[in-house]
Amino acid sequence: MFTCDICGQSGLSEPDMRTHILIMHEENEYNCPICNLSVISFDELMFHIETSHSEVTPVDDRTLCSTDKEKDLDASLKTNRLAQLKHKTAPEQNELEVDKVEEPKPEHLQMSCSTLPSSCERPFRQNITRKSESKRLMQPVAVNGHFSRSVWRQPEQTLCDNNHSGSKDNGLCSTSEESVKFDAPECPFCGLIGNSGEDLNEHVKTSHSELLETPQKECVLADRQFAQRLQEDEERQRKAFETKREREEFQKLRQQYGLDNHGGYKQQIMHNMERAVARGQMNPAEYHRRRAEIMETLVVGEDDGRTRTSGLIRALNEYYQRNGAEIRHVFLCAETDHYHASLGDKGWGCGYRNFQMLFSSLMKMEGYKRELHDLVIPCIPKLQSMIEEAWKDGFDPQGAAHFQNKLQGTRAWIGATEIYSLLTFLRIKCQIVDFHHPTGPSDTHPRLFEWLRQFYSSGRDAGPRLQPRVIWTNKPPIYLQHHGHSRTIIGIEERNNGKLCLLIFDPGNHEMQKLLGRDMTGVNLKMIRRFIGSMKHKQYQIVAINGFLSMEEKNARKHASAVLTAEKVP
Repeated sequence: MFTCDICGQSGLSEPDMRTHILIMHEENEYNCPICNLSVISFDELMFHIETSHSEVTPVDDRTLCSTDKEKDLDASLKTNRLAQLKHKTAPEQNELEVDKVEEPKPEHLQMSCSTLPSSCERPFRQNITRKSESKRLMQPVAVNGHFSRSVWRQPEQTLCDNNHSGSKDNGLCSTSEESVKFDAPECPFCGLIGNSGEDLNEHVKTSHSELLETPQKECVLADRQFAQRLQEDEERQRKAFETKREREEFQKLRQQYGLDNHGGYKQQIMHNMERAVARGQMNPAEYHRRRAEIMETLVVGEDDGRTRTSGLIRALNEYYQRNGAEIRHVFLCAETDHYHASLGDKGWGCGYRNFQMLFSSLMKMEGYKRELHDLVIPCIPKLQSMIEEAWKDGFDPQGAAHFQNKLQGTRAWIGATEIYSLLTFLRIKCQIVDFHHPTGPSDTHPRLFEWLRQFYSSGRDAGPRLQPRVIWTNKPPIYLQHHGHSRTIIGIEERNNGKLCLLIFDPGNHEMQKLLGRDMTGVNLKMIRRFIGSMKHKQYQIVAINGFLSMEEKNARKHASAVLTAEKVP
């Protein structure tokens, strides 16, 4: 029975051993048992031995024997690796062709042998070196297992004792002992095999010292410069990306606030009417009639009244007289018309519509009407031109610069400062009050509600009318601005439990006619009621009207508007 020297499998007969070696290890590749030639076919091996090793001749198809020492060679090639001859460790620069292998010296052919009945067994152990280097050959150098310059090989192993000197003289051993197995370290750089870790360490230090040296200053400097360039490129790309993103966001803001030069009220209403005709929502005759009315309105500068709802304050007064047992007091402003957005200003005209509400209230009070010289309710393009006139007169230069002194033909939003500037330009006394942060729990603004209750309940105009529970004042409504929208405050409720509720006209509401019927209920009032818990914007600004201005006061406020300031609460 035989034992495989490569994987250790035992209990194999001679045919089984041959099959095992062929299938499991050799892969139809052979090594010359005499010299270092390896990884060749059987026919090539036979040809190589016949031409290069005339003293050794093949006995049969798969065995090799010496002509003068046939039995000794049979025994020596049975159980031991013939690959233990010399490991192929020639330097990289001495790559040899397979057909030019030199014949080794006889003293380097030391093998351990065992008896084989009929043939010499092929080597059982594959070459340890990588297969990619399997055809590299080296000249055998007897260095006793140590390094000799750039050549490094595994030491020769002689398993014969002194009693087998005769066999040793012929370069073969006839002992039947099992061959010694090696687990030699391998060089990580060139793949050569050594005796021990110390040999491997010495080999790396002597043959590959350039790979272990500390990088030179020039290399370090080059690496630093390369890293710096990479960092600069990344920073440049980041800044370019941020610039692009900021530009896109700015364009979105300009479009949102109507500053993208895509047309104003006229262009928008014409475009929307054309779309309505295309969708079948408006017939062509209606389109041409409406278009003529709009052009006339724009020429005159007066609002056509199509979005106006009148008589709401009177209707609310009558409702509170009949209902509202849970209300202790309710304060109402002077009569005010409601104006909602149209096809021409949908999405951006809330500030202009709220000004129309304020102006409608002023024009119903004799004192203001007389001072305003019976002005009519201006349409949105007219309002834009009036604000531009105020800017030209010197009001709010910062706001004028923000809008580039132009509102007509745009869809620009306006806020509390533009309302203040226009009213002051018309000699209407007003003030901006800024509730710049919440003053109650859950981001509420109880100070805002209290200020409005004080405004409507103070003064001689707050005297009771009809009934003490309903107080209908002569005070104008109040302009209310918060982020993204503006509305008009027309009154405030004071409940029996002490809670306050604002009454608000929203220009986005198109159903205010529901409040004109006598069947109006508390459900209908939900569209105008706002409790403290529903007013949670971070900041609110109001513009409150409280009289007239003399020319001196108007000029003083014009100069002060170079830096507009507001009364801050708290």
